[in-house]
Amino acid sequence: MAADSLPPSTPADAAPPSYRRRAWLMVMALLAFMLLNYADKAVVGLVGVDLLHDLGIDAGEFGVVQSGFFWLYAAGAVAGGFLTGRIPARWLLGGVALLWVLCLLPMVWSTSFTVLLVSRMLLGFAEGPSAAMALGVAHSWFPADRRTLPTSLVIAGASFGPLVAAPVITAVVARFDWHAAFAVTAAAGLVWVVVWLLVGRDGPEAVGHAGSIFVDLPERVPYRRLLASGTVVGLTVLFFATYASVAIKVSWLPLALRQGLGYDATTTGWLVALTYGSGGVLMIVFGAVSRTMTKRGAGVRASRGLLSCVLVAVAGLCTMLWPALGRGPAQVFFLVVGTSLCVGAQGVAWALVSDVTPARQRGTVIGVMVSCYSMGGVLAPLVLGGLVDAAADPLDGYRLGFAGLGALLLVAALTAMRLVRPERDVASFAAAAPPAKVAVDA
Repeated sequence: MAADSLPPSTPADAAPPSYRRRAWLMVMALLAFMLLNYADKAVVGLVGVDLLHDLGIDAGEFGVVQSGFFWLYAAGAVAGGFLTGRIPARWLLGGVALLWVLCLLPMVWSTSFTVLLVSRMLLGFAEGPSAAMALGVAHSWFPADRRTLPTSLVIAGASFGPLVAAPVITAVVARFDWHAAFAVTAAAGLVWVVVWLLVGRDGPEAVGHAGSIFVDLPERVPYRRLLASGTVVGLTVLFFATYASVAIKVSWLPLALRQGLGYDATTTGWLVALTYGSGGVLMIVFGAVSRTMTKRGAGVRASRGLLSCVLVAVAGLCTMLWPALGRGPAQVFFLVVGTSLCVGAQGVAWALVSDVTPARQRGTVIGVMVSCYSMGGVLAPLVLGGLVDAAADPLDGYRLGFAGLGALLLVAALTAMRLVRPERDVASFAAAAPPAKVAVDA
């Protein structure tokens, strides 16, 4: 029997080794997909100082460029959610990654602000559905109670992308110029496309898309009830804040370290890499912690909901603290912990989305959630750019901006902690579902 045609009755533990190897191969390929996704996002921030000088733009205009990436992000997320499940993953993800490459190429030679802005807008559209697509494919290879660790690994690619990109791009810019950084990221994307077309596949419907850790979750829930449920709303609020944090980190952290705090280019590159690497490691660690909590009898709300909220709350406190400290080990510690915990919470929280969403509605729900929380990515770079431009000293603008970001993370975590109640929401969905039809003898 083919590795990707496991019969519906086969328990996950009884799956043949060839199937398990194929499943984890897909996870590694999807991790690389997300790695490239976030390397593409991070490249403008990593070359920001040189780009600002060569293009003659100020902090406010740079904020517009970084915000512009997210202007069409929601539209791309909705379009991708619609196409997920309708087009085989082999072609869908391969085509999306090829679009990334085409969007990066103009900046290999262009020195136009307009070309930069338009290329970033189009790249944002192409990358909008990436997380939902990657998670959809990953979940199709694992049963519901075993998705937390694969989910965390895939989302960890978002941290490993800039981790790999930061030192590489810093070295490329030092050896050549900032245009070469776009050439390197485009070439890496093209290599991934070729490999994915050779190995990429959807998992078996019977194992993956069947969906939730809750056996009483109906096959379909009216969208008005599903989207208004406390868990979906709470997670969207949480993701809004964490995505604002990700957008700030991608867009402004390298400039904050260089312009605000006076670190040199090499040290900045390593500090940025450290924040991303720690985030990726903690995402995997907390995915395993969540899984262990579940195995020891903790409820889904505790092991996936409250755990994520606590991590984001601590991240918020650290984000408020680190810019106010002087340069040194304490500042680096709070910087790394704040950014890492915020990212580490996302993998655990994403697994909870699948728990409360019927399989056939998952793509649409994730698309709507992305459309809402991506506004954090639109607003955060603009606000910080305005604060830096308005401040007499750029450092004051950065400190105020990161203090506001930390407060947003803390408020979102407390709000989500109150709203996220998956057991209650699924029970409500089940109670409102129409009774199953029962055959009656004539």
